Parts: sequence; structure tokens; C-alpha cells
Amino acid sequence: MKFLCQFWFDTEKSKLVPQEEWDALTQECIASDDLWQEQGFLQEALALREPASAVTLRIRKGATVATDGPFAEIKEHLGGFVLLEARDMEEAKSIVSTFPILKYASVEIRPAYSITDGR
Repeated sequence: MKFLCQFWFDTEKSKLVPQEEWDALTQECIASDDLWQEQGFLQEALALREPASAVTLRIRKGATVATDGPFAEIKEHLGGFVLLEARDMEEAKSIVSTFPILKYASVEIRPAYSITDGR
């Protein structure tokens, strides 16, 4: 099974973390990602730029409209994601529980499937 793991950060609290701490965390995360990738569980891992760099698209009155930044003011922001291959939710939780990012973020684990086969 595939699981999408979304990393959610408290927007205001994350601004208070010193750059040195982020840099150290980044190195820990790289090592962790490499380990899980070598073992065949981690399929993809990507960090996201800050919410202000986003563009939101909608169709309004038949026209595509772009708005800079996130759609709404948010307390938490999506900071990245990992795609895992695991037997079941318990195995996915076990893997995610070792991620260093848990010191700074909550992680939502959600089963994922291909829409072409519905599973």
C-alpha cells in the first residue's frame, strides 16, 4: 500500500526556530530519508517552499483566476510530504514515528490509491 505523509507546521512557531536548528534538522532528515529509501519504503520526499510562494487557481465564471499565496489565512501550513510503500497503516506509523521532523511538525498519514484502478 502507498501512504501519503503530510508534514504540517505551526506557521508562527516555525518562524521562531533559529536557522542553525533548521540546518541541523535538514541533515537529520536527509539521513533518515536515505535509510528508508535504501530499505525500499520511501518512494518520494519533497519539502515545500513557504506558503507565500504559492499560487491558488480557481475557475470563476468560466475563466481561470490566479491568486498569489495560499487560499486562506492558516494557523498551520503544509511544509512537505513523503510517499511511503508499507504493508499497512501500522507499518506506515512505525516508519513515520522515526522521522526527525516530528520534533517540529505533525504528520498526517493517509492511504493513497491510483484512480485508474480505484484501489
